[in-house]
Amino acid sequence: MRALRDHLDVVEVSYAASSRLRTLAADVVWYPRLRADADVLHCPTFRGPFRPAQPLVVTVHDLAVLRHPGWFNRWTSTYSRVAVPRVVRAAARVIAVSEFTKREVVSLLGVPGERVRVIPNGVEDVFTAEGPRTEGDYVLAVGTLEPRKNLARIAEAVRGELRVVGARGWGGVEPPPNVVWLGDVPDDELAALYRGARCLVYASLYEGFGIPVAEALACGCPIVTSRGSAMEEVAGEGATYVDATSVESIRDGIERATRPAPRRIASWPDVAQRTHAVYEEVA
Repeated sequence: MRALRDHLDVVEVSYAASSRLRTLAADVVWYPRLRADADVLHCPTFRGPFRPAQPLVVTVHDLAVLRHPGWFNRWTSTYSRVAVPRVVRAAARVIAVSEFTKREVVSLLGVPGERVRVIPNGVEDVFTAEGPRTEGDYVLAVGTLEPRKNLARIAEAVRGELRVVGARGWGGVEPPPNVVWLGDVPDDELAALYRGARCLVYASLYEGFGIPVAEALACGCPIVTSRGSAMEEVAGEGATYVDATSVESIRDGIERATRPAPRRIASWPDVAQRTHAVYEEVA
């Protein structure tokens, strides 16, 4: 958001969903009827108006809620089955964070490919190879505690210490007893964890992008991640790829992981500039 303000006037429109009742009100009433005093309305998730009053741009990070509804709570999966197709199809342009996600939008929702623009996520400037390193001999996992992050298999695969960064999520996922759970940490602390780790293990079962992979690349951290996933777009030859459904494959990947050359990842100002160009297409 800050980077977008360098290009144009931004009016933020929000509804504080601070309770279950307010979340229900937002989903059922506020989002479907959302209006804004602006030339273009951009919804950075796929919650938005069903019949927009001005050109609508929607960012789709992934379609896990449609591919794997069982990973989410009943309300989210039920509501999304109805709302997501209507919002995304109503958009004048859809921003997908990867080619993988673009293919999902086209195949699952029937959106014409010419209406989809691929703009990968950026990383904050703090994620660089230079800087403090966290002490210790540890493997790192990063992500909200939710079913698709595959934490149980990762924990079983790691020999030695596994440190986990991520907020508590949903689906009954708890930190396994043999890990050091750090919860959410500031970006500068996370960057130091990447620099000091033996490797990042990001063996997710489904992702539209994989921001921890991009952050780890920028920090020069060895990466073990899922074969045949969107993360292959992000890391290219800079990662070791494994079968995320196999503990043995993940364990072998950890043993084979090598430190890649630090790579420049798009910054959020880069993303903002490309996003502004999408607005100009539809305004």
